[in-house]
Amino acid sequence: MDLQDWMSLLPEQLWDTPLTHLAIPGSHDTMTYNLDLTSPLLMSEPESLRRLDRFCCCFTRPIIYRWATTQDKTIEEQLSIGIRYFDLRIAHKPDDKTTNLYFTHAIYTCDVVLDTLASLAAWLDSHPKEIVILACSHFEGMDDKLHLSFIRSLQELFGSKICPRQGSSLTLRGLWSSGHQVIISYEAQIAYQYQDLWLDIPYWWADRLTAEELISYMESKKRAGRPRSFFVAGLNLTADQDYITMHLLQSVRTLTYAEWPSLRDWVEQQTPGSDPQSLNIIAGDFVGPLPLSRLVIDLNHKLLQKNSDQMEQQSFPANVNMKQLI
Repeated sequence: MDLQDWMSLLPEQLWDTPLTHLAIPGSHDTMTYNLDLTSPLLMSEPESLRRLDRFCCCFTRPIIYRWATTQDKTIEEQLSIGIRYFDLRIAHKPDDKTTNLYFTHAIYTCDVVLDTLASLAAWLDSHPKEIVILACSHFEGMDDKLHLSFIRSLQELFGSKICPRQGSSLTLRGLWSSGHQVIISYEAQIAYQYQDLWLDIPYWWADRLTAEELISYMESKKRAGRPRSFFVAGLNLTADQDYITMHLLQSVRTLTYAEWPSLRDWVEQQTPGSDPQSLNIIAGDFVGPLPLSRLVIDLNHKLLQKNSDQMEQQSFPANVNMKQLI
């Protein structure tokens, strides 16, 4: 399957399946492939780290860069390998007199938010049947004025591509007929005022160091039952400050690569759909070099088998003796 157009290439039997029941690949901390080593640390970072960084940045910055970088492919490259959910952490730099916004993870990116989203909009023009979910969050340093400006810019940039918030089920067929391609979740109170913005999408974050611990967390969340709408199972591993201090030469990359075989095996066992223990969006780190996208997309074929089994059960009720039909 051509991953850059995988939604349009899904079997027609899945075109009327709600998007919340499909398996959709996503990237965690999407924009960290372009972090700006010269930018200030976020004010939300621990004071002890910011103090150390002020006096020893030549020591701290390489470490911060290794542990803040979770992707190495541009957003256009991620789109082309099938990623459809994007974790966009947005902020305004302190003392910046402009309205420019940047992506963040500990530090700021080189990329300006609207420039990046303009590239995404151009990509969608060339792929009119692909649907993306933009999860905008954090918004450090943004006041109401900046929120209003950013929301207006989103509306102008994506226009009729924006899918309004609604209670009814979204399907590929329905979105194609309406021309909607962009679902924007906005993790701020102001989202309630705009029908163009969806409320924040739940993200299952294990906050664990190993695949074993992360999988245990995910299985406990599954037993509690899936949300009704979109939700994300985040396969991103997390190291705390003590671990990083003891492993300065390691990185999110080395950690993720080491645990990938176990994460891969777990993903292959998952099933999308409406069942309480089914999954929807599965996001991870380093989605370029690791084949998460294809693994997640392939899970949708399980829905075809499930639908086929259900049709057979409807055709032959349990109380019918098959021998009588021969």
